[in-house]
Formats: sequence, structure tokens, C-alpha cells
Amino acid sequence: MAQSCRPLLPAVVLLAGLPMLAGCSTAGGFSNPFTTAAAAPPPRPPVVPPSVRAEEIVGRWGLASYHRDQDRTRTEVAAKSQCTQPYKIEPSSSGGVMMLGHDNPQVQDMALKGSVEGKTYVGPGSDPAAADDREIVSFDGRVMILKWIDPEVAGRYGNMVLVRCGAEGAPARTARRKSTAEPQ
Repeated sequence: MAQSCRPLLPAVVLLAGLPMLAGCSTAGGFSNPFTTAAAAPPPRPPVVPPSVRAEEIVGRWGLASYHRDQDRTRTEVAAKSQCTQPYKIEPSSSGGVMMLGHDNPQVQDMALKGSVEGKTYVGPGSDPAAADDREIVSFDGRVMILKWIDPEVAGRYGNMVLVRCGAEGAPARTARRKSTAEPQ
């Protein structure tokens, strides 16, 4: 009876060793077949510097907005007239700017963010083109056009036109005093 079991012995040993062989990797190491490797997080997009620096947009601005492109020129004139009550963009301690977001009366710390598409955004956080961001559509140092990323917010506020108040390097204008002297 012992002789009839002998032909089965190599088959049993082979079957018992298969799970161990399945755990071998092609690189010569061993892996545990009972655990799964965690999926690696997707690679972060490369950090691209913005085309506009924070210090370039700090200042006093006249603000207006438009929804139709044909209204842009008229809106720039309207924005310039708002310099009597300017919209202020101030530097932040983080290297960004302090400015208003949407639907919040408190100024927020905003970062200027570049994207791999060559666009520049301003908004909270570090990811470009986030829902609370605005794309800097154009900026020439004097006029800046901002477009909200969130379609719902863009529908309410339109494209923002900011016109710098006062010429660069020019002193602030003050109102003239009426002369109190009588003519002689």
C-alpha cells in the first residue's frame, strides 16, 4: 500500500509549492500574494509660474463688469469713474494678494497661479483653475480683465474690468479748495 502512494507524493509537493512560486516576482524578489499594493497617487501637474506677479496688481483700482464683449470699452470708462471709491488689492504675508472673493464681504488671501496651458489665475489655494478662481484674461499694467471660473458665479458677476487709479508714479489728485479771498 505504501508503494501506491509514492506516485502521488511528487504531485502533492508540487501543488503545495505553487502558492510560493506564484509569489515570486520577475525581479527576483518576493511579494505577499495576500496583500495588494496601494495605488500611487496621480502625479501633480508641474508648478508653472504665473505671467503676472502679485506686486504688479497691488494698488487701487476702479471696478466695473460686463457680460457682452461689445460692452468692454464702455465698461473700462465706467471702471475708471469708480476711482473715487477704489477697489483695493493689497499685498499678503504669504506673497499673494488680499482681495475680495465672491459672495463674501471679507478680504481673502489669494495666490497668483500659472497653468501648463499658459493661463494665470488668482484665487484661494494653490491649484490653478479651481472653482473660486478668476482667470486673468488680460493685463497691461493699467487695465486688468478677470473672468470667474465657476459658470454660475460668472453668470452673476460677469467679466471684471479693473482700471488702475492714477497714472503710475503720479501723485494722487486732490480736490481744489475754493478761494475765500475777495476780488479787489
